[in-house]
Amino acid sequence: MSASPANLAKPCKMSSKKQGLFLSSLIVLWYSSNIGVLLLNKYLLSNYGFKFPIFLTMCHMSACAVLSYISIVFLKIVPLQMIKSRSQFIKIATLSVVFCGSVVGGNISLRYLAVSFNQAVGATTPFFTALFAYMVTLKREAWVTYGALVPVVAGVVIASGGEPGFQLFGFIMCLSATAARAFKSVLQGILLSSEGEKLNSMNLLLYMSPVAVLVLLPAALIMEPNVFDVTLSLGREKKFMWILLLVNSVMAYSANLTNFLVTKHTSALTLQVLGNAKGAVAVVISILLFRNPVTAIGIGGYTITVLGVVAYGETKRRFSQIKSL
Repeated sequence: MSASPANLAKPCKMSSKKQGLFLSSLIVLWYSSNIGVLLLNKYLLSNYGFKFPIFLTMCHMSACAVLSYISIVFLKIVPLQMIKSRSQFIKIATLSVVFCGSVVGGNISLRYLAVSFNQAVGATTPFFTALFAYMVTLKREAWVTYGALVPVVAGVVIASGGEPGFQLFGFIMCLSATAARAFKSVLQGILLSSEGEKLNSMNLLLYMSPVAVLVLLPAALIMEPNVFDVTLSLGREKKFMWILLLVNSVMAYSANLTNFLVTKHTSALTLQVLGNAKGAVAVVISILLFRNPVTAIGIGGYTITVLGVVAYGETKRRFSQIKSL
């Protein structure tokens, strides 16, 4: 007795529903991890008396090192990729130092800037990526693609003028962190471009994290000499201190893991759209939570920047399609 078409279609429909539910859950977790770690960083560094951005970054990297090892070696989320040469290790260590600079700079900026303005500056990453790609590799995009970057920068300039809590040092650190993040992505494409040296983002994090801890530990001891005394004191005064640090560090790893999984299960265009929306959601939540004052000029500037990022991604995608024809 043969099965009817309706019966054959049923398992496919169920499978499609499960896949949709899995992807929706993954995106929610990605958003929660990214926004959560950002808001917790802000809370710890600005509202909680924990003024140690280097040590906080070291906690993040320590969690990433331990949890990456567990995820890859024991849970086998992705296959373990081995380092094949001393040259490859030096390249990974170089990326790790640049990555440390970007995360530390971003955390320092959160001590001085509102999350909303921090996100506006962070949205200029495509501008720095295009700039470094041209400077390092002489790779040119179409002029219309570069033209789309004008509102990206213009929006931040406008938002800066309308930001009530503008602080120059915080702005410089945020801009430096954004540039370092873009430089790391360009550098990664160059240093690990050969087939024998390519690592997926989870294996790269596995090897980068311990190097980052080794760099950040002496930096924290020298630049934040009273970090352990103050941290222990805060731990005694505030019973949730250690829980907040632990949750914050686990979220930092979760943000990396879910970013990898969302990239794996969606397209590059979907990821870009979701990323732009994530920044906007983070801004709204931060304003509601921290009650930082915003102006119409600031909101307008941020909106122009986000629209510029969307336009840049779209023009780049279209010209890539034309080139491939």
